[in-house]
Amino acid sequence: MNKATKTALCLLIAATAWSGIGQKPASAAAPVSIVLDGYPLPFPAAPKVVQGTTLVPFRAISEALGISVQWNASAKQITAVKTGKDSTKKVVLTVGSRSATVDGTKTALTVAPQMSGGSVLIPLSFFSQQFGAGVNWDQATHTVTIVSPQEKMYTLAFYAISSFSESSLIPSFDATAFGWSRIDDQGRFTTTGQDFKWPQAAGDVTPESLVSSAAAAGTTPYLMVFSGDTKMELTKATQEPELQASLIQQMVDTAKTNGFQGILLDLEGLGLTGDAAAVQASFNAFVQKAAAATHAQGLKLSIALPPLNGSFHGYDYKKLGTLADELIVMAYAYTDEKNPQPNDKVDAAIQLALKQVPASKLVLGVNLASENENTVNTKIGLAKRYNLKGIALWRLGFNKTNVWTKIGQSVDLNN
Repeated sequence: MNKATKTALCLLIAATAWSGIGQKPASAAAPVSIVLDGYPLPFPAAPKVVQGTTLVPFRAISEALGISVQWNASAKQITAVKTGKDSTKKVVLTVGSRSATVDGTKTALTVAPQMSGGSVLIPLSFFSQQFGAGVNWDQATHTVTIVSPQEKMYTLAFYAISSFSESSLIPSFDATAFGWSRIDDQGRFTTTGQDFKWPQAAGDVTPESLVSSAAAAGTTPYLMVFSGDTKMELTKATQEPELQASLIQQMVDTAKTNGFQGILLDLEGLGLTGDAAAVQASFNAFVQKAAAATHAQGLKLSIALPPLNGSFHGYDYKKLGTLADELIVMAYAYTDEKNPQPNDKVDAAIQLALKQVPASKLVLGVNLASENENTVNTKIGLAKRYNLKGIALWRLGFNKTNVWTKIGQSVDLNN
């Protein structure tokens, strides 16, 4: 090979090498993601598309929608049961078989269920048909979007500070907390505060008639007692024995005298600074006495708590969960309360609470001042996903008709 030939060959090799720089290898199929009620759903096995049919991990989606799932390894068979308000549906699928049974009747599948990474994948369209979830497939983003069906769940609404305009909604809820009392800046119980106070009567409508009407409609009326700790009033009330005893007695007497069936403590602001463990111990002791007095009078006790991933660390969820009938996780105020709260923060608040308290005692607080018609059902969807007891809505009186319409699509509000 002469010098000229060698030079030409080297130039050809170099040109070939340079031409490959910046080129991407043939891309693999884009991964499929699942979004449930507007928030990503983790799954153990990747969804896939087979012969034009989208297959999704059955257990992950089913359990997030409250569907009971059982796996028979020897028969390679999965049984799903959904108990609704008026009926129960039972679906049986077998890996490798294009025939399923729905309440004992055979039904054909477009593609047989298959195993993938230890999970059973089934046709998404079949899932939607049988369990009533709204499903959409976005080819451009390879995203499965699922909207959970309307279902009955426990609902509590707050009635406080200009809520009368939506008082007609009270019978729609399982419970209503009337925010007409508070702990004042001296640590004493009062119904004459500047914000949380006993309202004036309006014609034939009185505070007492609202309470009795709620009870008659099957809505549990709670007396809500509010406090912050801006002047250390809550710290004082929970640490001074004589003040504490008087406060508890007045709460119980006010509730019993006015026909309430429970007390809801919304006592905020503890543990921003200082010894969190000591603050928790004092608050636990206060709530233990309040719970004993409340339950002795046949009243329920609900406690609204700042989220565990928030700024206030004076609340021992685990202990309080043993004392109260329910805990409301106020998963908001992470940002400006005029804007929707971050879904990931709300998700984290629920997961942290679940490490301390059973789901059957946890209620997710949703701030209607923050949420709009496009975001409210994502928060409610998270309560459904974790099978929480229900939701608590702050508050009536915002007159967001479009938001209530959306809520009604996710939750059966017929108490």
